[in-house]
This record gives sequence, structure tokens and C-alpha cells, in this order.
Amino acid sequence: MSTRKTQTEWKLAELAEAAEVSPRTVRYYVQRGLLSAPPFRGPDTVYTEEHLVRLKAIRVLQARFLPLDAIQAELARLTPEGLRTLAESDATPTPPHVPASLPTTGGAKPHAPPRRGDRKDGGMRYQRWELAPGLELHLAEGAEPGVRALAERVRAFIEESQEREKP
Repeated sequence: MSTRKTQTEWKLAELAEAAEVSPRTVRYYVQRGLLSAPPFRGPDTVYTEEHLVRLKAIRVLQARFLPLDAIQAELARLTPEGLRTLAESDATPTPPHVPASLPTTGGAKPHAPPRRGDRKDGGMRYQRWELAPGLELHLAEGAEPGVRALAERVRAFIEESQEREKP
């Protein structure tokens, strides 16, 4: 009778594969503070079960269209049990609610009232992200949370796509 040993430590590539993200995404999350840095052991650096659980929880929250700042706050407030429960929940993306009054195809969108981030001279302040050479995303500082979350998802998607294209 053999007993199956569960894995408790992963190299970067193994962890990324288990969490269905790219190694670059893992490093980015460590840089942003969403994941703790693993103890550095040179080429023998390993990630733990806690890293995998947090990565899975991040994916669930991203499927709910939360921006990374909101995800970081949510992770900070969760207990280890709550984090594990979240990580094991459904990560199927749920599209944000779009009010029926907005046009769905073609045409100009209705003019929205000024929001936080609007300048007094009528212009809007934008955050600019260079996603790839020749491709930029501009996000209004006063953008709604759902729009901000969508922008974060676009940015993460492009980063993961670029990582997959590398030899």
C-alpha cells in the first residue's frame, strides 16, 4: 500500500504552473507585496503552500474584477482559513454589471457627470500604462471600480501573454 505525498515546496516555474499564472506574474506579485518573498537560497529558492494558496485566492478575486490594490487589502484582512476557503472557491469570471441605459454597440456614450479626478479646466487626469511598445492604456483617475478592475485585467493579460511568447 503506497501513500501519496503531497507537494509542499515548489520552484518558481512549478508554482506558476500549479497556480496557472506565469513566473513573471509571480515575481510581479512579490514586488507589489501581494505575495511574500520566498527565503532566498539562490537556485534552490522554493515557494511554500502559503504562496500557492495566495496565488489561487488572487485569481479568484481577479475573476471578480477587483483591482490589485483592492485584492491586496482583501488578502490582508483574511485569516489563513478564510484565505484557503477563498482559494478553493470558483474562479470563473463574472462580468461586471453594465446598466441597460448604456449603448452596447456603436454610437457615442452618454456624457457622464464630473467625477473625482476631473480637472477644473474641464480636462480629465489619466493614469498612463505602456502595455507593450506602441500600445498604451489610459485610465481616468476617477474611473469607476469596475472599469479600473477591467484595466488591471487587461494589463495582467498582456503581461502573461508576453511571458508566454518568450522563448
